[in-house]
Amino acid sequence: MSGQKRTYRVLEKAELRAAGLKAIDPSMDFGDARNLQNMTQLIEQYRSKIDAYNTALAVIDSCRTEMNELDKNLSDITEKMLIGVAFKYGKDSREYEMAGAVRKSDRIRKSTATRLKATSEEPASNNPKTA
Repeated sequence: MSGQKRTYRVLEKAELRAAGLKAIDPSMDFGDARNLQNMTQLIEQYRSKIDAYNTALAVIDSCRTEMNELDKNLSDITEKMLIGVAFKYGKDSREYEMAGAVRKSDRIRKSTATRLKATSEEPASNNPKTA
């Protein structure tokens, strides 16, 4: 998902208008910095900002792509390192736990957890004082 480079209708319109004004009178000036030279200067300044913006988007897109590749590579190597620890020390070892995994003996199966929850709720419902 790359950022969309932008073109601006205002810039295109200003360039067309400046070309028309130059055809009428190249030294057109209405006072208060409203002249053809100032308008041309603003057009160039605006165009350079658009170019800088589009270049920055390209750099960001490139960085995003690099980060996604690094993310994939890092995830892959951490998984392989954990598998290596499991292979060398076993899935029930302290080393496996130290590497960030859950030891096999510490895992609670869902069915076991459900049974434990069901047995803890039964005495509470049978107690006449809480009813």
